[in-house]
Amino acid sequence: MTSPIFPESTARSGAPLSPTVLATLRNPRALSVEVLAGIVTTLALIPEVISFSVIAGVDPKISLVASVVLAISMSFLGGRPAMITAAAGAVALVVAPLVKEHGVEYLLPAVVLAGLVQVLFGVTGLARLMRFIPRSVMIGFVNALGILIFTAQVQHLIGQSWLVYPLFALTLAIVLVLPRFTKAVPAPLVAIVVVTAITLIAHLTVPTVGDQGDVAGGLPGITALLVPLNLETLQIIWPTALSVAFVGLMETLLTAKLVDDITETRSAKNRESWALGVSNILAGFYGGIAGCAMIGQTVVNVKLGRARTRISTFIAGVVLLLLVTVLSDVMEQIPMVALAAVMMVVAVTTVNWHSISPLTLKRMPVPETVVMVTTVVVVVVTHNLAVGVAAGAVLAMVLFARRVAHVVRVDRTLSEDGTRVRYEVNGPLFFGSSNDLVEQFSYGQDPADVVVDFTSSQIWDASTVAVLDSVQSKYRAHGITVEFEGLDDRSSSFHSNLTGRL
Repeated sequence: MTSPIFPESTARSGAPLSPTVLATLRNPRALSVEVLAGIVTTLALIPEVISFSVIAGVDPKISLVASVVLAISMSFLGGRPAMITAAAGAVALVVAPLVKEHGVEYLLPAVVLAGLVQVLFGVTGLARLMRFIPRSVMIGFVNALGILIFTAQVQHLIGQSWLVYPLFALTLAIVLVLPRFTKAVPAPLVAIVVVTAITLIAHLTVPTVGDQGDVAGGLPGITALLVPLNLETLQIIWPTALSVAFVGLMETLLTAKLVDDITETRSAKNRESWALGVSNILAGFYGGIAGCAMIGQTVVNVKLGRARTRISTFIAGVVLLLLVTVLSDVMEQIPMVALAAVMMVVAVTTVNWHSISPLTLKRMPVPETVVMVTTVVVVVVTHNLAVGVAAGAVLAMVLFARRVAHVVRVDRTLSEDGTRVRYEVNGPLFFGSSNDLVEQFSYGQDPADVVVDFTSSQIWDASTVAVLDSVQSKYRAHGITVEFEGLDDRSSSFHSNLTGRL
């Protein structure tokens, strides 16, 4: 689908690309959409970054400045336009034990090492492994994300002053109703400005961004290296660094895939990987903490803000920089209830409601549903999207192997004179499906002439070659020589290289 606002170019393959920055700069309407989307996204970004800094055990200003570096650098380097990168909760959960046990001074080398690993993944093309994540895991990832975003906002409503409820209702009303009349200005931005103005004019006492942590003051400057670069430091930081690298990559690439689907465009996953690594290194040296894609804020940017280019992410970084430096007093006055209401709308729109409708669940294969539900449950219980995705992917592979193990069929045909037996093997042969193959032959009853036809089958691993060697050995024990035929060139070459050597 081509947007009437954003002129899209098309790749040679026919896959649509994101609108170019130059084309957007020449279109005042498109440019205003990008700028306003970036502003809204910044406002949605601030409270989560501050709360994540508390989890990580670092000063809120450190996370905010690191987010500025990440957002601006990724707007130039990243492979997925309009995706928001900042100091995220997944990374905060990973670095928290290191900071608590060894001190914040070990954070810089850990972040730099994590960035180098991410660069390596992008340069070597390993980021493409993310394409093997099943659709059921992706749906579970999205649905769990919606649940986490929604539940994280409840604390800003329950147990607070009664004043937050009418403000909450007003915010929802503006966000949901205003787009029916105009989309020239993002409804969330209007809602946040209106609710903030009401609380200031009426002198209402409600929780604000300033209550979440100190965000005032100047920039922190270059992060000082306070630990020696030796083997002992490496032993302390490498587990955390690898975790930051893999968790950050997983969350970023899954978010990139989500944005690809929302915008119906494609992105460069390898570029996104090495760009994230470079940006994390920069954030480590100027800010102090790593980050990755912020899924909820990205949804705000591309769904509510309708952003499609790097301009929105650049604006988000610049506006965040202004709020941290010269406009910190204004930022501190924003009511948390307004931001919570916006994020709740994002959460509800993020969930794939079609995937959990009774009709869909009735038609969907049970293993697919089990994988999706498992992914959601693990994410919600652990509050870690990476752990849930890993659990869902492993379960999907196990269920797939179990299902494929039963697709291999062996048909036995005895000649009319009883002197020749022909077995026809159908289906792919690998460790899961070939283990039972050895039991499909009648070694003691077959005549001396045995042929096994693999025309409708393929050999995919060494386990299968070992099984076929076992079949030959069993026939040999009965004085029978078995002939294998019909193997395609690849299977034949694979078998001849390994047979008798396992």
